[in-house]
Amino acid sequence: MLIDQFISFLKTEKRFSSLTVTAYQIDMTQYADYLVKTYREEDLTKASTAMVKSFVVSLKEEGLANRSINRKISTLRTFYKYCIREGLLEKSPMTYVRALKQPKELAKFVTKGDINKVSFSDEEDFSLKRDQLLFELLYQTGVRQTELRQLRDGDVDKVAMSLKVLGKRNKERLIPLSKEMINMITHYQILRDATFDVKADRLLLNDKGEEMSPYFIYNKVHVLLNGVTTLSQKSPHILRHTFATHLLDEGANLVAIQKLLGHQDLATTQIYAHNTIEQLKKIHKQAHPKG
Repeated sequence: MLIDQFISFLKTEKRFSSLTVTAYQIDMTQYADYLVKTYREEDLTKASTAMVKSFVVSLKEEGLANRSINRKISTLRTFYKYCIREGLLEKSPMTYVRALKQPKELAKFVTKGDINKVSFSDEEDFSLKRDQLLFELLYQTGVRQTELRQLRDGDVDKVAMSLKVLGKRNKERLIPLSKEMINMITHYQILRDATFDVKADRLLLNDKGEEMSPYFIYNKVHVLLNGVTTLSQKSPHILRHTFATHLLDEGANLVAIQKLLGHQDLATTQIYAHNTIEQLKKIHKQAHPKG
């Protein structure tokens, strides 16, 4: 089946994360079902631009947000590029399909005051020290939860005080680590190795000594942030936004933040600059006599 071949291509050649691949698979299945139900067309390569636009309209009528619809449009663009590459099509039906306008949302982040409210026990317990390291790595390095799960002991260079991270599209980047972070990692490793006789090939492990799941990481972050911030979203990605915003607030330039985050395009990093501008506007309005 063509969709299965496309999904295999995303996994093996594009090396997309499992979460991204799952999203693509859901989008493609929904699109294929729509073509069959609406046009009785089972061959995706025979879809016209009008059919694709009709699919987009149907999503809008269902009340789907423009951001979500645009993600599905992006999925279809990637799919039809794949079809052209495989010689199944000469021209993509996506050529005249435009993304929908969507309001620019500022990246949400945890304030410095609220971050400082997150507290950890001094008890010498593997799970407690793991949770602390998990949280601090997300906040102090800005890594994605997928990148955090993949970290191995060898990725930590304690002499150079840096962390090697394998990001999207298998691109490596180095992130500086503080002396305190190095000490935290070393302390955790001693507890971890004393807890498990045989451990998974990962730096951070769950309570059974196995690789952590995305839900496991999300749940740990959610519990730690719950009660210290009024943000409705309390996810690992919020800590990535917080990392970047706090760096910018302290004077770091966007190019440096771009490299630390592993963004391919500087425009992706620009959202944090808008965050800071909004903060300055707020401060100016509150403090200036004619604000």
